Amino acid sequence: MSCPLPSSVEILAKPLVPKAASMEKPQPVATKVIKSLLPLKIINSYAAHSKRFSKLQVVSAQQRAEGGSLIYAHYDGDVQRPWKTADARLVLEDGSIWRAKSFGASGTQVGEVVFNTSLTGYQEILTDPSYAGQFVLMTNPHIGNTGVNPDDEESSQCFLAGLVIRNLSICTSNWRCTESLGDYLAKRNIMGIYDVDTRAITRRLRQDGSLIGVLSTEESQTNEELLEIARKWKIVGVDLISGVSCMTPYVWSDKTHLEWEFNNDQKLVENFHVVSYDFGIKHNILRRLASYGCKITVVPSKWPSSETLKMKPDGVLFSNGPGDPAAVPYAVETVKEIIGKVPVFGICMGHQLLGQALGGKTFKMKFGHHGGNHPVGNLRNGRVEISAQNHNYAVDPASLPPRVEVTHVNLNDKSCAGLACPELKLMSLQYHPESSPGPHDSDPAFREFIELMKANKT
Repeated sequence: MSCPLPSSVEILAKPLVPKAASMEKPQPVATKVIKSLLPLKIINSYAAHSKRFSKLQVVSAQQRAEGGSLIYAHYDGDVQRPWKTADARLVLEDGSIWRAKSFGASGTQVGEVVFNTSLTGYQEILTDPSYAGQFVLMTNPHIGNTGVNPDDEESSQCFLAGLVIRNLSICTSNWRCTESLGDYLAKRNIMGIYDVDTRAITRRLRQDGSLIGVLSTEESQTNEELLEIARKWKIVGVDLISGVSCMTPYVWSDKTHLEWEFNNDQKLVENFHVVSYDFGIKHNILRRLASYGCKITVVPSKWPSSETLKMKPDGVLFSNGPGDPAAVPYAVETVKEIIGKVPVFGICMGHQLLGQALGGKTFKMKFGHHGGNHPVGNLRNGRVEISAQNHNYAVDPASLPPRVEVTHVNLNDKSCAGLACPELKLMSLQYHPESSPGPHDSDPAFREFIELMKANKT
């Protein structure tokens, strides 16, 4: 039930006459108390900005009732509102313009807009190298309430082009938080916008497919100029892996922290040496391999296969990474030269590279898979896994040779989500087994890779 506020002091001073169907002679209500309130400062004052004098007019209700003069409070420059106003634009290549409020860094940035359906885990998304060159739009409307912390980083820096959200939390409420989301992005020169209709943009992306967009806080840039930038920029056919890979080899030894560990038979795991190609690898993939007893050497994306084989690894991991697998033929050649010689495991980009190396084709999806709630069917045992996914490309199973088995499918669109070829000792997944949306539905994939190396060793 609503209770409208009186529009003037005069109304407050009038007698209040209650209305009731059973009252033939309503009795007036005393107004002495109400009138006695008029001299008090508690009466509401209001402010109206005078365009004529470019200053703030502050007029008390008592002065207006008494016909008093206006009181002017002089300010230098514009009056500061107590809330932030729209100061950013997202211009999409279809010509649509979305006004928003900025946080994080400022400037102008271009990227491919994709939507992510995860309810949480935005820090892992920010530091996932697979998002290089993309604006990530979160469909969950409330972002930032858990802040950020140093333990949830998936890489050494943020690689995405920008973050698009509906509501930015004004406070944080997590015991692990060490910094707010806005401060975190500003320090890393990553742009973010909020107070934009993410639902409408998501519907547009689902209908038209992923779109190139330009995010800008610079008023000097016209909408036409930003639109031209969006329509000229291309992401298909661009090698994004080189920009996120490590420069030199290194050894990884950190395991999953005991606080989060759920694998109870770590001590029974045999040690294996795994060489991991860094196409944009996430730290948690390395942690899970280390937790299963693996000694890991991480090498750059362009590391020669001959040097890898000289290390005599028990297995090779081809990691996740950003962009178009067809844009990195050097990586496909590396995979071709290694498969069949040692057991291999491909994840995401690694899965797509394996598909091409086996003679298959990859294609760009309409809007890709991005989120922590994708159901995947394991065709070997009938299990359903809730998976975390992040890719805009997929392997066409019809293009693969007969000896290659499709082991997993995405149950949303039936796309290929896993491959295996026993005679070549290889396996691959088009999603992240190290992530925990299930929470541990896909972790057995690491055990399967261990068994593959064990069988080859014996």
